[in-house]
Amino acid sequence: MPGDVPLILLPHLAAVLDNWDPAVVDGLAAGRQVIAFDNRGVGATTGETPNSIEAMARDAVTFIRALGHQQVDLLGLSLGGMVAQVIAQREAHLVRKLILAGTGPAGGIGITEVTRLSNLALLRGALARRDPKTYLFFTRTANGRRAADEFLARLQERTQDRDTPVSLGTYRAQLRAVSRWGRARAADLSLIHQPTLVANGEHDVMVPTANSVDLADRLPNSELVLYPDAGHGGIFQHHAAFTATALAFLAR
Repeated sequence: MPGDVPLILLPHLAAVLDNWDPAVVDGLAAGRQVIAFDNRGVGATTGETPNSIEAMARDAVTFIRALGHQQVDLLGLSLGGMVAQVIAQREAHLVRKLILAGTGPAGGIGITEVTRLSNLALLRGALARRDPKTYLFFTRTANGRRAADEFLARLQERTQDRDTPVSLGTYRAQLRAVSRWGRARAADLSLIHQPTLVANGEHDVMVPTANSVDLADRLPNSELVLYPDAGHGGIFQHHAAFTATALAFLAR
């Protein structure tokens, strides 16, 4: 039964457990078993963070198998969506369904710019004393600014046993992995046969929305949802609509 298949969350660049929006996690957990984890070297997890998407995918598969799961669904956001694509191609029997949010294919448009954009957002955030996700994840419209504030407030709701922020070494390794992915030769996405939901905001400046359209066009069994006046964090800004759509997709 689909309800017996856990949903594994694969997070974005520089994210730990506390960077998943509680509104998304709680919304999904209302209908599914949800498992979030820090991959090797991330947050409180020990080890050295890999600098390739393929190595991150191998580590994620090792984690899933260590839990004893024979089949899972994957929700990959940004960097996590890149990892999810590799898992779906290399471990097809392990993956039942995919949700790819705010992400792109190998060699995708503008992915080599993620390092520059991320570092600029860090600098801008430091000067303005704002979380850099304010600029990377949301539009600068009134709705986008309000959504950013609401999202950042939700991230602080849990006050006990918070995860360890990523180290500078982890951040650099992940940026190298994303840069390599952006320079890589385009993969044959027709080999991913699992049903796939592709989601993003209409105005993603970090991993341009054109990549989501490209994924939906090239994946043989996919559907696309784009959220208005939203960026890279579209699934957080439109969390109610996203979780409803995701649960319906996973239940089919």
